[in-house]
Order: sequence, then structure tokens, then C-alpha cells
Amino acid sequence: MVFLAWKRKREAEIEAEPVDRQEPKAARPTIGLALGGGAARGWAHIGVVRRLVAAGIAPDVIAGTSIGALVGGAHACGRLDDLESWAREMTKRRVFGLLDFRFGGAGLIGGGRLAQLLRDSVGDTAIEDLPIRYAAIATELSTGHEIWLTRGSLVDAIRASYALPAIFPPVKVAGRWLMDGAMVNPIPVSAARALGARVVIAVNLNADVFGRGTVIQDHGVEPEVAAEAMAEPEAEESRFGKVLRLVRRQAADYDGPRGISSVMVDAFNITQDRIARSRLAGDPPDVMVAPRLGKIGLFQFHHAEDVIRLGEEAVERALPEINEAIAALG
Repeated sequence: MVFLAWKRKREAEIEAEPVDRQEPKAARPTIGLALGGGAARGWAHIGVVRRLVAAGIAPDVIAGTSIGALVGGAHACGRLDDLESWAREMTKRRVFGLLDFRFGGAGLIGGGRLAQLLRDSVGDTAIEDLPIRYAAIATELSTGHEIWLTRGSLVDAIRASYALPAIFPPVKVAGRWLMDGAMVNPIPVSAARALGARVVIAVNLNADVFGRGTVIQDHGVEPEVAAEAMAEPEAEESRFGKVLRLVRRQAADYDGPRGISSVMVDAFNITQDRIARSRLAGDPPDVMVAPRLGKIGLFQFHHAEDVIRLGEEAVERALPEINEAIAALG
């Protein structure tokens, strides 16, 4: 009887209490960034991150490939300001000074100077100690496995992710020889989702470069053009002429055959673009951010100011779509 009396009293008290009929507010969904590869065009990632944070859309997860791993790692460990300042101060002379060329090794550039610069900035930071979830994407040399570096040295993970074949030597991490992750996953949407992202924003640095790639179904060479191309020079070329020809072959406005480094990197980026299209078709992001970088060369690291601005502008254009995705998936 005592229990029944207490129960009726408690029910009466509950009925008398004011009821808040507002719907409970859903927490913001987990935001993931998938930062793609693209060499110097990757400075656009700095502008992307800056504009997203300014709009209140700070990422909870970052998966990066190549320079995407570098910029994403810098943001994750709180050193994006340092990276941006260094990038904005970059000149052609400084770029060249960072390249420790060597012959006979596994890469044209040793990469020791860049690695030391990274260590001076990041130190011994471990990925598992970062305040946000992070993965750098790499490719295992012997097997072609896609490797997600989610623990251990942040510096080693970044170096492995940007180790462009034949340019930088492979990096050994936990017993595996690793190289550029763009060979298997150029824009790592899948990794961002696996790390818990509910909304994935992908950044494609090459959309404006290869976006109109198609199939030319009928193409050939006119007979007189072919004969002219095969003709031998009448006189022996001077040493100065050879040097001049090599310089011209590296120039961006030269319409003849490219130098070996340009050919190799262009071929790698065409392959990367085709792989990216296939991966994105099977696992598309919720929002794609595509900076307009068609006029930016792969090695124009000294154009950071313009490239960062283009990244910011790309996010500005995509903000309505980003906010819609967050509202829909929240």
C-alpha cells in the first residue's frame, strides 16, 4: 500500500512538470577530408582547410595521399601556420636548394633535406597522438598493396606517401618499402569513411587538368609530316645547341617532345587521374571540391599564394553543397 501511494504521488508530480516539446538537436556529423595528390597544386589544400575551418567545418578525420598527406598532417598536428608561411616564402631558388640530386640510387632526389625540414617542424609526433583521426596513404613496392599509415611516426608516413617513383626513393616503414599512395588511391575517400567520417569532402587537384579527357577515335600522321619528323639533321649540333634544346624541352610553352622528367611525371599523373576516376565511381564522396588549377604546373611550388587562394575559392563555391550534405546526414 505504501508503495502504491508513493507511485501515484510520483505520477502526479511528473504530470505537473513542464514538458519541453522541442526536438533534441542532433550532433554535427563527423566530417572527413580526403586530400588528393598533385605535387605543387597541393598548396590548394591549405586554402581548403583554412576556409572550411573559418566556416565552422573543421575536419574530424583526414586521409591524405602524397602532398595531401603533408598538408593534412600539418593541420592535424597544429603546424599548418608554419607550413603556409614556408610555402608562401618559396622561390625557385629555394625549391632548387631543397633538391639533393643524386645518381645511381632508387630516386633522382635523395629527399634527405626535405625529411630534415619535416623533422624540424613536426618532431617525433606519433600519428596515434594526434587530436584527430589521420591516415597517410602509401603503396607497398613489392606487392602493390594499399597501405594506410595510421600509427607510428608522422614524418615517416608523410615521406612514404609522397615518395614519387623514380623521383624520391622508397621509404621503409615497419619492414615494408613504401612509395607514393597515388598509385593505388589518389583521393582516399574510402580511408576517410573507414576512419569514421559520416560526411566526406574530397579535394581533387587534377579535375581542372584532366577533367575533359576523352577518346580520340581516329587520329594519324600525314605522310609529309612523318617524313619531316624522321629526317636527320644536316650538320652536327653544337654543344650549346644541345643545351639549348634540352632547356626548351623542359619549358612549359614548348610544343615539342618533353624532357625525361616531364614525360615521367606527366605519365604518372595521367595514370593517377584514371585510377582516381575509377575509385571515385565506386565510392564517391558526399561533396567534391575541385580547385581550378589547370594553369599551375606540377613543380611550380613558388606559386603558393595563388594556389592557396584558388583552394579557398573552390571551398567558397562548394559551401552550399557542403552545408546541405551536413544537414542531410546529421
